[in-house]
Amino acid sequence: MKILVVGTGFVGLTHAAVCSEFGHLVYAYDIDQTRIAAYQSGDRQRIERYVNEPELADVVTENLNHHLFFVSEVEPILEGTQVIFLCLPTPPLRSGATDLSYYLKAVHQLGELLANRQDQRRVVLVNKSTVPVGTARKLQKVLQEHHVPNFGVASNPEFLPEGNAVERSRKPDRVVVGADTSEDFTMLRHVYPQFVNHVRIRYIETTPETAEAIKYVANTLLLTYVSFWNGVGARLAETFDNIDMAQLKLGVTADERISKWGSYVSNGAGGSCFGKDIQSLTYQLSRRGRSTDLLRAVYQINEYQKSYLVDRAVHEAHFSFNHKTVALLGLAFKKHTNDIRDSSALKVVDGLLALGVKAIRAYDPLATEEAQHHFDPRRNHLFEKISYHSSAHVAMEGSDALFISTDWEEFRGISNDIEHTCRPPYLIIDGRRMISDFAELVARGYTYLAVGSPVLRPNAPASLPEAENEDGDEE
Repeated sequence: MKILVVGTGFVGLTHAAVCSEFGHLVYAYDIDQTRIAAYQSGDRQRIERYVNEPELADVVTENLNHHLFFVSEVEPILEGTQVIFLCLPTPPLRSGATDLSYYLKAVHQLGELLANRQDQRRVVLVNKSTVPVGTARKLQKVLQEHHVPNFGVASNPEFLPEGNAVERSRKPDRVVVGADTSEDFTMLRHVYPQFVNHVRIRYIETTPETAEAIKYVANTLLLTYVSFWNGVGARLAETFDNIDMAQLKLGVTADERISKWGSYVSNGAGGSCFGKDIQSLTYQLSRRGRSTDLLRAVYQINEYQKSYLVDRAVHEAHFSFNHKTVALLGLAFKKHTNDIRDSSALKVVDGLLALGVKAIRAYDPLATEEAQHHFDPRRNHLFEKISYHSSAHVAMEGSDALFISTDWEEFRGISNDIEHTCRPPYLIIDGRRMISDFAELVARGYTYLAVGSPVLRPNAPASLPEAENEDGDEE
């Protein structure tokens, strides 16, 4: 198949690379010519500057100029193109609605070009990004306005968790295709022949509206699991003595009807999808007069979770952040990515600055450059208090407190660095329950505050629940 992928962010680049790996002839287009040049270079560091995803740069370089081409013009390659995947930004508006301006602009431009192409074979435009229910119909109207001949519009939402996107593209749990005609379903089967009739992978053909809704309901349900355990399980273990968080999870999820996914507790789920999608779904339903109480509660619990550990430190650990130096470990919203969008660390920084910290010494294995761009001192002079360091050990030097915000594996062995670098009295805030030997730290004079645990102080009798060892899989 000759495929055009419009947009080369996380979704577009991953999809283009893996489709080329499957043997299709793939052209990936973006309006950002600097980005296209980086991909064309085949240089791993330049590629990962834009999308840092395990294995992705390798797949790009292995297929570059064989099955995978990056272009800054669309018109020269439209002849013979059979499928066009739209992988464009769908940011939220303040109302919660989805901003479709990128989508509509791109489709208007494609419509003009497709209407004048000489090749009259059928072409299918496919929504790959998450778009509101009914978007496929809007795109159909746009193409009809431009008198595009012999076209179809389909929905094929992505379900890719960052940090594992390449493997999940190669071996998805399901492929969802929403279309109106057998001709369009056949076209998409040619894109995904290895998944049709697969013994393990569910290949689902449905209406465009159902496909659009599947993505929203899936992400909302995943966030509901996370919010339930943070809003109920963690609160119980923080409030009552002798509740062991790990054993609580084990006992509840022993019931096969109850999902084990999402049963970990944390300082909130971030990323580019969960928050945006639940807000969009809330908007779509409320505009049609439907109750959205559950959706609003799930979203609010998750947002509160991102800042409440700072509040607990003040009100339960009686720690004053004023003129203190805090080491912040983790800036990305989850491990194995440089993506800081909607990261819990963003709210942690805002909270600490509001409480008058002297300095924030930050470290993240991948996300430093993105954080420096976000916390630009030219936008807010308080961001001058943030410094970025080469390791967790260096970040903790001279600090009065530690906040672990991201579940990078290297933070699990941080206890030795704490003991050698930071002398008690010292506050440890563990937003991911990464430290397994916290009881030993408490015995040596450190104060330990973790999600799903009461505040543990030196020389104070307390129940010491086991640390969790759970990997989050946020979209």
